[in-house]
Amino acid sequence: MLRFDPFSDLDVLTRGLLTNQTGSNRTPRFMPMDLCKIDDHYVLTADLPGVDPGSVDVDVDNGNLTISAHRTARSEDAVQWLTNERFFGTYRRQLSLGEGIDVSAISATYENGVLTVTIPLAERAKPRKIDVSHSGGQRSIEPTTVDSE
Repeated sequence: MLRFDPFSDLDVLTRGLLTNQTGSNRTPRFMPMDLCKIDDHYVLTADLPGVDPGSVDVDVDNGNLTISAHRTARSEDAVQWLTNERFFGTYRRQLSLGEGIDVSAISATYENGVLTVTIPLAERAKPRKIDVSHSGGQRSIEPTTVDSE
């Protein structure tokens, strides 16, 4: 019995695009990251396992934060691959920053394969309490009676 599956060729093509042949030059698919707000700053954490710390670069230009890093491929000399699934090449991620960011105070650390970028809010963008002023003099209203005749 023959079964016709119109999607089998599409599945084969998709698998070929998503998984490369052993020993081929494969580039990273993505840089997983988290972004959260803590008090008066944002904290971005990005997973970059196996990346050379010297290749990690964080730039800010025209309101865009760009993170890039590079993981080099293992030497091919005298290697007989049994499986080769780790990506190598350049990772790049770009985020658009809002107007309320203090770009001059952004800092970054790379430790144990995790990049942490601290993005502080600008002083003008921080929430603040606004005092409400009121006049010192108070008016009092006396109760009046109405005569009904």
